[in-house]
Amino acid sequence: MRKNILITGASSGLGLGMAREFARRGANLALCARRLDELEALRAELESRHPGCVVRVRPLDVNDHDAVFATFRAFRDDLGRLDRVVVNAGMGKGASLGTGYFHANRRTAETNFVAALAQCEAALEIFRAQNDGHLVTISSVAATRGAPRASTVYAATKAGLSSLTEGIRADVLRTPIRV
Repeated sequence: MRKNILITGASSGLGLGMAREFARRGANLALCARRLDELEALRAELESRHPGCVVRVRPLDVNDHDAVFATFRAFRDDLGRLDRVVVNAGMGKGASLGTGYFHANRRTAETNFVAALAQCEAALEIFRAQNDGHLVTISSVAATRGAPRASTVYAATKAGLSSLTEGIRADVLRTPIRV
C-alpha cells in the first residue's frame, strides 16, 4: 500500500471519504482544502480512531497555483516523501452558456481543469525527483459526452481532465510512476 497519501478537496465529499478509508487502512495523510476548520476536525477524528495514523493538514485554494506547488512540497517535507497524490478538488457550479453566468462557468473550468493541471504538475515534479509515485485524478462519467445546462462546462472539464490523465499515463509509461 502507498503509505503517504495527499488528497486535495479533503474536507467533504469523495475527499473526506477517501481520507477516512485510507486512514482505516493505515496510511499517513496530507489533507488540504479551503476550509481549515473542517480539516482540523477531520484530523482530530482520524487521529482519535487510528492512533498510528499521521495526519497533516493545510489550507489550500487550488486556484492559487503557486500555493499548490508550495503546499505539495511542504507535505512532502513533512512526511519525507509522497507515495500517492489524489487530485480530487473540484466543483460543479455553472449554468447554460449565454445565460449570464460566465463567471460561474469560468470558475468551474479554472478549478476543474487549470487547477487540476497545477496539481498534476506539482505531484509529478515530486514523483520525478523521487523516481516513484502514484497520481490519481478524479474525473466523472460526465466526461464521456456533452451535457446540458449547468453540466455543460462541468462535463467538458472532466473530459479534459480524463484526456490529460491519459496523456500523463502515456508519458510515464515505462517509469516507476503510476497514473
